[in-house]
Amino acid sequence: MENRYDKYKDSGIAWIGEIPEHWEVRKGKNIFKLRNSKGNSNAILLAATQKYGMIPQSQIEGVVQVKQNTNLNTFKTVHKHDYVISLRSFQGGFEISEYEGVCSPAYQVFYSTIPCCNYFFKYLFKSYGFISQINAFTLGIREGKNIQYEDFSLMKLPFPVLHEQQAIADYLDRRCSEIDELIALQEEMITKLQSYKQSVITEAVTRGLDKNVPLKDSDIDWIGKIPEHWSRNKIVRLFSIIGSGTTPKSNKEDNYIGSINWIQSGDINGGYIENCKNTISKTVLKEYSALKIYKAPFIIVAMYGASVGNISISKIDGCVNQACCVMNDTEQNFRYLFYSIISVKNYLIYKAEGGGQPNISQDKIKNTWLPIPPLAEQQAIADYLDQRCSEIDELIALKQQKIEKLKEYKKSLIFECVTGKRKVS
Repeated sequence: MENRYDKYKDSGIAWIGEIPEHWEVRKGKNIFKLRNSKGNSNAILLAATQKYGMIPQSQIEGVVQVKQNTNLNTFKTVHKHDYVISLRSFQGGFEISEYEGVCSPAYQVFYSTIPCCNYFFKYLFKSYGFISQINAFTLGIREGKNIQYEDFSLMKLPFPVLHEQQAIADYLDRRCSEIDELIALQEEMITKLQSYKQSVITEAVTRGLDKNVPLKDSDIDWIGKIPEHWSRNKIVRLFSIIGSGTTPKSNKEDNYIGSINWIQSGDINGGYIENCKNTISKTVLKEYSALKIYKAPFIIVAMYGASVGNISISKIDGCVNQACCVMNDTEQNFRYLFYSIISVKNYLIYKAEGGGQPNISQDKIKNTWLPIPPLAEQQAIADYLDQRCSEIDELIALKQQKIEKLKEYKKSLIFECVTGKRKVS
């Protein structure tokens, strides 16, 4: 490897291995101390995000805000460059705060007690080696892989001299920023490809494949003009089966030990569902009248949740939860209807109810109009879109592969630098 130090020694730490000969190894408690004070003159309530560290809770979309007139002086003190450990979930390293404020009792706060570069440790605490060690250390000890400061305080950490800590942090700031820009560029391309795919689908299911055919007004806002010989119909009249499901009680573990697929909105991926995360038992099926096994293939729409508006075809039989709308049994071309419903996704979300969390009701889905060509054209459109969407999906997959490679390179780079495997210049 290029840019190596002249001499190395065994760190005595399995996840680190060798470190530069002049580096030290120190326990967490010899660098950091737990902060037990409460309140802060700058009483901003902070919360943790994996992307930004500790930031004002008001800036995090979807986080429940603290009640009015809450006395923030009873919350834990957080100073700028303090670190926090979540006691409820450990999801990718400790978070550093760029703000003065307070945090909830769900966190423990610690800070450096000796001269050091906080940003060096920011990267160390986000390195995959450190995270893997924390996960291995806590696995089986506490449900949810939680960690306390006391656990961390006994861990041995690499400790370069101060000017090297700063140099490593500066180098990683620069290089990680460059990598993040490349990732953002790939993500932007994916967004454009997804938008293009949506437009290809919408064009085909509303105008057909013959660009010279005469058009007429469909009298439906989202559809606009359609070929003269086409008709239109509501979803409720196109499928004989339209239904949903429910969520069995989670306090009975046996409910989720079984052979029946139980599909949730998070399983809806925009393509084909070939497996799902959870199963339920046959006993549950008898106890809950809202549950029924839908026979594949069926179209499924996420009515609310993080994946609201997503649409898939399930290739597996299964039950669903209450956030899913299932459609099956039609005399029309099944794949054409799938693409036609995809084309209406943005319209459904636009018509959804609710504030921060849109909710597409089953009634709105049922009463949505779709353009209906003759069956032969439906088949031709479905075949055309299978091919075109497959080509676009391949391009998207290539972009996603590049993103994953960039993320892996970034992780590797951070680990190499904070453990001395790579000498920065």
